[in-house]
Amino acid sequence: MAFSIRQTFARAWARIGWRRLGPALFVLSLAACAPQSDPANPALWEVSGPNGAHGWLFGTIHALPRPARWRRPRVVAALAASDTLVVEIAALNDDAATARALQKLSHHPGEGPLSARVDPALRPALERAEARAGMKDGDFSETETWAAALILAQAGDDGSDAANGTDRALLKEIGAKPVAELEGADRQLGLFHALPEASQRALLAAVLRGAGHASLDARSLADAWRRGDMERIEGETRTGMLADPTLRQMLFLSRNRAWAADIAARLGHGAHPFVAVGAAHMAGPEGLPALLAARGFTVRRVE
Repeated sequence: MAFSIRQTFARAWARIGWRRLGPALFVLSLAACAPQSDPANPALWEVSGPNGAHGWLFGTIHALPRPARWRRPRVVAALAASDTLVVEIAALNDDAATARALQKLSHHPGEGPLSARVDPALRPALERAEARAGMKDGDFSETETWAAALILAQAGDDGSDAANGTDRALLKEIGAKPVAELEGADRQLGLFHALPEASQRALLAAVLRGAGHASLDARSLADAWRRGDMERIEGETRTGMLADPTLRQMLFLSRNRAWAADIAARLGHGAHPFVAVGAAHMAGPEGLPALLAARGFTVRRVE
């Protein structure tokens, strides 16, 4: 499943643990020696408009199997020329806050066993996913389906590490420059919490169907990101959970439109933002570059 939201919460779960949260997702690792890194040329756009409006859009990846050399001259120059770093979640490293929000939204007594919420044909895949997570079916009896889906998705090791993600690196290296967020953890989790049960079950089914090829999907997405292959990345926005029309509308299309409105307002008020969000949100006719161009801005890919 090549969609970034589930990666946002993986670290909180790995660090704090399910059972410490009650019946209600990447661990930062340090290497003894300097790891190998891969060359990368991720996509970067320059945005301009009336009255000196000027900003940049940078497609990030939240986790990679190995570090990448993505700090190319144009990216470094754009970041230096900006006055604000705009990300999805500013407090990306605040695991405790994420865990509290997840517990608050996902705990719901009387949900019943998770196996009763999937098609019988998917129950063997569910059993395997639960075993990877070190959990039993009854452990989810008071957990909403969307949260169970994210937990099981995180438990499938695809070989990626959030320590190599560009979001965390930007937040770590930004120094004194202001940081703004487009959503925050509470709002992102709230999107899942607001899904109708049928869509939550579609999410769980997508996680279970994709569990067997998570590593392949992760490598493919990482390769596309390193090459700046937005056509390939756009294809990922139509697979897995986002193949479901309701999930696609609520988790992708509506968010992109809200973010485009936010960025347009910042540009209109004289800010020069460096917007760094998951590269999938930049892709295709519903991506941020296209949406900002539709609002009258000149958007030019420069990397």
